[in-house]
Amino acid sequence: MELIKRYLQRTLTLVVIFLALKIAACGTLLYPERHGQASGRIDPAIAILNGVGIILFVIPGLVAFAVDFATGAIYLPSSKNKQGSSEKNQMLVVRVNPDELTNQRIEAILNKYTGHTVRLDQEKLRVYQLNGPESIPVDRIYGAY
Repeated sequence: MELIKRYLQRTLTLVVIFLALKIAACGTLLYPERHGQASGRIDPAIAILNGVGIILFVIPGLVAFAVDFATGAIYLPSSKNKQGSSEKNQMLVVRVNPDELTNQRIEAILNKYTGHTVRLDQEKLRVYQLNGPESIPVDRIYGAY
């Protein structure tokens, strides 16, 4: 009887340790700043930790992979933008003569400073008229996480 009790205690201890490691290994918990990335290079450390979760506990490991892919936390941060900053929420104010602001000019400016092609004729595009940089609706741009 004592042997069975010790066996159950050791097994339960191991399960608790592995579950704690699995919870801590989730990319969403380790790198919350990566939330929202759509794609990129997969972080091998997070993939390995999630893989260990699959080996030890199939369902939690699969859930960890699904959550990390869904949130984007499994992807490495994108390389520095053209301005040399890797800060996600850093803003740059570009001053332009308002008479020069056409859709094509705005698209060119956005491409120059972000490195991404932007089209302003999209249906889901949000446009805000601002009085200056201090009136930027940051919570609407970055979302309220």
